[in-house]
Amino acid sequence: MHTIRNSFPYLNIYHIEKLDKGWSDDDKYILHVDEEKYLLRLSNLDQKNFKIREYELIRKCYEAGLPVQKPIEHGEADGYYYLLLQWVEGKEATIRLPELPEPEQYRLGVEAGRNLRKLHQLDVHQPEESWESKMNRKIDRKISMYKACDYKFEKGHLFLEYIEAHRHLLHNRIQVLHHGDYHVGNMIIDADYSLHIIDFNRHDVGEPWEEFNRIVWSAQASPAFASGQISGYFSDEVPEAFWRLLLLYISANMLSSLPWGVPFGQTQIEIFMEQADEILDWYDDLRTVIPSWFRSFS
Repeated sequence: MHTIRNSFPYLNIYHIEKLDKGWSDDDKYILHVDEEKYLLRLSNLDQKNFKIREYELIRKCYEAGLPVQKPIEHGEADGYYYLLLQWVEGKEATIRLPELPEPEQYRLGVEAGRNLRKLHQLDVHQPEESWESKMNRKIDRKISMYKACDYKFEKGHLFLEYIEAHRHLLHNRIQVLHHGDYHVGNMIIDADYSLHIIDFNRHDVGEPWEEFNRIVWSAQASPAFASGQISGYFSDEVPEAFWRLLLLYISANMLSSLPWGVPFGQTQIEIFMEQADEILDWYDDLRTVIPSWFRSFS
């Protein structure tokens, strides 16, 4: 704590609070400064270039009017690379949404979808590698991880079969800036019922609709919110191709979830087992491409 104060002598820090939430490798602290609060994220210096891009993405979003944390500064300090952002007061959307009426959950979902669309419209250079090549490599890695894992889904073959039958959908897709982990766990609802987007530490560049691959978590917390997010993104005109591609991304993610969860113990494995069953229920064992929770709100 003393080191943090020494690194920011120009800030009148009167209290430092360690933040132990989330899956990020960053060390996170809430800095209480006069009447303000800031979020300080500390990363290893080998992450420097990635963190600079993260800060620049947050800055672009903020300047475009998106509801993100105001970026204050970034740089090296005491062997770390740091990002300093304004703190957003409120409750994590995962917790707050179930407390709200369904129409309000849906409205906030629409807001999230429109914000995501705006993020995807920010300028970016198209990578040299095509999306088809990049995503197929990711899928192959996820399948290898799943096959090497000691745990298997009871109906895991359905995910594998769907993937192999729909890889062609990856052809000739554009790429955009990604938040990288866009779901209700990375959103804050404030006292005025406004939505804020946080945690860009998994940002990347990829196909726009892949950004919905975390919507599983949002739909589990609030089907109304997840439905609103999709409707808001597409202004109520959801293309049929979206559903097929989304299910491809969700299927690939489910396969890699088990090997990813193994180091975190049996409880995490059981969470993913239950999640797979729930997804198969939404999609009638992948016989339909529109999940039941969306049909009930559309």
